[in-house]
Amino acid sequence: MPTLHWVGKEKVVNHHHDVPFRVLNKEYSFRADTGLPPPSRETNTTDNRIIHGDNLEALKSLLPEFEGRVKCIYIDPPYNTGNEEWRYNDAVNDPKIQRWLGQVVKKEGEDLSRHDKWLCMMYPRLKLLHRLLRSDGVLFASIDRNEMATFKLLLEEVFGSGNWVGEIAWRNVTDNNPTNISLEHEYVLCFAKSRSALSPVWKSPYLGAKERLIELGHQLASEYSDKKKLQAAYSQWFREHKAELWPFQDYKFIDTDGIYTGSRSVHNPGKEGYRYDVFHPVTKRPCTQPLMGYRFPPETMQELLSTDRILFGEDETKLIELKLYVKDYKAKLASVIELDGRTGTNELKGIFTESNRPFDYPKPSVLLEDLLGFATDPNDIVLDSFAGSGTTGHAVLKLNAQDGGQRRFVLIELGEFAETITAERVRRVAIGYGEGTKKVTGLGGGFDFYTVGAPMFLPDQNLNEAVGTEAIRGYVAYSEGIPPDQRTTPENSYTPYLLGLNCDTAWIFHYESDRPTSLDMDFLSSLRFGGDTGNAKPGTVIIYADRCLLAKDFMTRHGIIFKKIPRDITRF
Repeated sequence: MPTLHWVGKEKVVNHHHDVPFRVLNKEYSFRADTGLPPPSRETNTTDNRIIHGDNLEALKSLLPEFEGRVKCIYIDPPYNTGNEEWRYNDAVNDPKIQRWLGQVVKKEGEDLSRHDKWLCMMYPRLKLLHRLLRSDGVLFASIDRNEMATFKLLLEEVFGSGNWVGEIAWRNVTDNNPTNISLEHEYVLCFAKSRSALSPVWKSPYLGAKERLIELGHQLASEYSDKKKLQAAYSQWFREHKAELWPFQDYKFIDTDGIYTGSRSVHNPGKEGYRYDVFHPVTKRPCTQPLMGYRFPPETMQELLSTDRILFGEDETKLIELKLYVKDYKAKLASVIELDGRTGTNELKGIFTESNRPFDYPKPSVLLEDLLGFATDPNDIVLDSFAGSGTTGHAVLKLNAQDGGQRRFVLIELGEFAETITAERVRRVAIGYGEGTKKVTGLGGGFDFYTVGAPMFLPDQNLNEAVGTEAIRGYVAYSEGIPPDQRTTPENSYTPYLLGLNCDTAWIFHYESDRPTSLDMDFLSSLRFGGDTGNAKPGTVIIYADRCLLAKDFMTRHGIIFKKIPRDITRF
């Protein structure tokens, strides 16, 4: 496999280990009151997070709770065009890289280290994102031609070339300027944590246009009982909106069961099929048979005819087709998508009507809705570490509102607009926005807003007591690899210092912020285990304390392992 080299690579390949672990401070919680009665109000989960701070530090801080649990990651990093402002701010201990700190990355030709800086910025973030993914999780990443080639090689290095799922060319603009080759697309790259763990087929029933057409079908069917008037009304609407209906631009028919199109999937592909006559309902003559016959046996065709699932032409000369209703449509995730990039800008302007341009080049929520619809199930966790205008959070709430799911999102944004745009957008779409004919009903849900706080360890490697005992306990439990369902809190354990417990092992964190602690006979006699062990001591007891006053042979005989605070606490 080709190996990508750049200035500073050897200094950043392990930088994610050097990033200090910091606590996340909850600043406030938001819960939407849509004004709707249950269960509509309760459709969306409120267990979401928006984090304001450096995404490298925030990703590190998410590890104790989310490592190996995120089903889908979407990122929209700086495209490194030279026209957008981003700064290299990672504190890598290397003189060459430290010279980059705080510098705005400039245009090609003005900044010969531009691509090196971008790769140095992306590498440690991808390493942490990889750790957060579930074994069957996937990452989608937007990018354009400026870093497409290097980004794919970088992702292959972090994820493995065998875990490449594919790339999507998103045609999002029409370029009529005279040039050699008009650039009218960008990319979405997709890599899996483990390609072999993915479902062999992705199908998504969740598309915004689909829901709109289903709703329209019900509305028109209730207004027009006459079939011809029903079709005429829909045909007029279809002509006016066809350009907005991808991938339903061929769904031009309607009946009382909904909007549909004709599909030649009744025709047998590639080899000789069944031969029999299907009679036209008006002319009563046999319809022209497909070149290779019919795909279905006669009894299946009879069932389709009896349930009105066959579409006939004006006479018997037209090949029959199968009715495919919008409600039954399950899309494939195609490698080429056509979606006007201005959709995202117009969508955001509709949410922030007080601003003419609240955010530059936001992604359309329908794009994210489409990707997440294929890659997630209703209870999965979604992460976006370059959250921008909050499109990913918006898309998650929309998907949940469609299928009653409880997907959770975690958004991370460094910019000062994390509160005023990222969080505010999610707030507005949750409670509803607009007025009069432009009023949009709220999706429900909520989130907790966090900032990246103090480091867990001080420069002298002692614990930072300012972060609080609860945060320290959580970190130590994670460093010991205690599964979440085996962790305990002082409130629900027999011993206030008990950190985790199963049938084989107990973890004790004997820590006090105001005095040193000792592992001695008095402390041992105070321990109570309970839980699945009754009050019996498990075979192994791991005890953290500031000092140990027990003999080594005594601890060996009784399965006690001493770990000194802070020396033996693993750093990540």
